[in-house]
Amino acid sequence: MQEDSIGRLLQQAAARAIRYRDELPSRPQRPVHDYAGSLAAFDEPLPERGFSGERVIDELAERAEPGLNATTGSGFFGWVIGGSHPVGVAADWMTSAWGQNAGNHHAMPAAAAAEAVAARWLLELLDLPRESSVGLVTGATVANFVCLAAARGEVLRRAGWDVEAKGLFGAPEITVLIGDDAHTTVFSALQFLGLGHDRVVRVATDSQGQMLPDDFRRHVRVVSGPAIVVLQAGQINTGGFDSFGELVPMARRAGAWIHVDGAFGAWARACPGLRHLAEGMDLCDSWATDGHKWLQTPYDCGYAIVRDPEAHRRAMTIAASYLPPAMEGERDPSHFVPELSRRARGFATWAIIRHLGRDGIAAMVERHCEVARRMAEKLRGENAIAVVNDVVLNQVIVRFGADEQPERGDTLTRATIARIQRDGALFAGGAKWRGREVMRLSVISWLLDEAAGEAAADAIVAAWHAVRNSEG
Repeated sequence: MQEDSIGRLLQQAAARAIRYRDELPSRPQRPVHDYAGSLAAFDEPLPERGFSGERVIDELAERAEPGLNATTGSGFFGWVIGGSHPVGVAADWMTSAWGQNAGNHHAMPAAAAAEAVAARWLLELLDLPRESSVGLVTGATVANFVCLAAARGEVLRRAGWDVEAKGLFGAPEITVLIGDDAHTTVFSALQFLGLGHDRVVRVATDSQGQMLPDDFRRHVRVVSGPAIVVLQAGQINTGGFDSFGELVPMARRAGAWIHVDGAFGAWARACPGLRHLAEGMDLCDSWATDGHKWLQTPYDCGYAIVRDPEAHRRAMTIAASYLPPAMEGERDPSHFVPELSRRARGFATWAIIRHLGRDGIAAMVERHCEVARRMAEKLRGENAIAVVNDVVLNQVIVRFGADEQPERGDTLTRATIARIQRDGALFAGGAKWRGREVMRLSVISWLLDEAAGEAAADAIVAAWHAVRNSEG
């Protein structure tokens, strides 16, 4: 491929991406093709001969775009997914073009340097212990895995067992205490680490999915030996926070490592008006959070933060004779993540923080939470619509047919979600909460403001009225 054709190809890809973003407001806020339709668009025999890059890029866009969800638009409320801010996207494009492997600081110094500075900024933004180490991973799923790997190693080391060298065969048993409404990815991380997703002590929770301190006290009193406690900042449905002020001292007395799943809720600490929700979170031992949620970086980006860098390194360090060792005071990125070859996520993280700044990030988080509260107020004012959670953050869960029997309410809720998705003015998804069907609204895209929230609430109410009228 000639240099001039490389330039044309990259410009072609940029033009297609820009056009897609520009056209988002006028297209349905949902995929036009379902999975079967998308599979049919892509499916063909293995090419015997290759095609030109220009043709491939055009065909990729034409085949993919009908099956894309409008996650980067102003009408997406479906899951806790950030809007891939253009500054992060532009940095991410350059990251792809540069082709840097962020696994080694000698071979790829710029990638490692951007990551080191971004890590320091993250600790300041979230006001977490400045001595902590930070690993840039794919997202909160792997961040939880990394932090819990450090936890597993350290609590066993204190009990005289080297799990990194000997594995779990013959190791002292670890007690894991976790809330009954913890996110599924935390249970997955425990599974991957050999601790089992069912061998945990599940602590009862309240109506918002927050641990009940009295039940936690009952369980933690009988803990002996190595222990890990998993707390939550931002329950995935309600946005609720575990009570760090009450739970952390009890966990400390038991000698437990305290980990926080703060995939999106940790960002409350970046906002003065919301910081009280996560008061005491900084007293824990490790924290998992996402960049591609509230920080608005492109996928994939998450952060594993560990107070004890040595425990972090013991769990994650990858060493080989061909990899230059870190000199005194140098941060080797391969010591904090499970991947040796990986994307240089530090560039987009650095760019977004540099663009928004501390004040811009705080204002965005606060704006989203205010939009969520206003949407909840509007929906509560409508007949037979119930907002199920206390809207303390950016999450709203809703039931339709609140004046009906629960089973009938489930049917109406499902029907309203289907109508919303079919109409396409916004995208919202469903879930089950306390055994009943609900609609989940996550207000987290950088594009969302009061006007977008008002328009979305109006569209939800209109869909509900249409469903109610059609069902008599």
